[in-house]
Amino acid sequence: MSPYIAIVQAKFNPLITNELTRGAIEELGENGFTKDQVEVIKVPGAFEIPATVSALLRHKQYKAIICIGAVIRGETSHYDIVAGECASGIADLSQKSPIPIIFGVLTTENAEQAMARCGIKGPNHGALAAKSAIDMIEVLQKIKSPINQQERALGASINRDS
Repeated sequence: MSPYIAIVQAKFNPLITNELTRGAIEELGENGFTKDQVEVIKVPGAFEIPATVSALLRHKQYKAIICIGAVIRGETSHYDIVAGECASGIADLSQKSPIPIIFGVLTTENAEQAMARCGIKGPNHGALAAKSAIDMIEVLQKIKSPINQQERALGASINRDS
């Protein structure tokens, strides 16, 4: 059986990203997904996440893709470039994708803020990303369901007759 959910995890800032991925997998498990239904693909950093998601969309079938990373501001403009391009790339893919692509990439001013968001010193935003994926799978299934398509057709018919 092929996995239902992909997690694309940046390896950069591993203390943070490993915890985010752990939280996501735990949340998926609590919602009925087995370890065999989750595939973790590790990439060098957040900048590489969109290209990997694009390749996954072309070559594999998933119900959702969760993007996990941590971009922490440093002393140069590198942060702005990486965070911006990562977010933009994921957003572009998400708008064109038939499946949910969830942005679980932390963009923080410092390591303390990242720690507060990865479950070490506060809520795990990886778990929140997984919950978003589960919710969006349900939303998109409702939109695609034959009943909703019939309702839309009926609504279009009523609007034409009015």
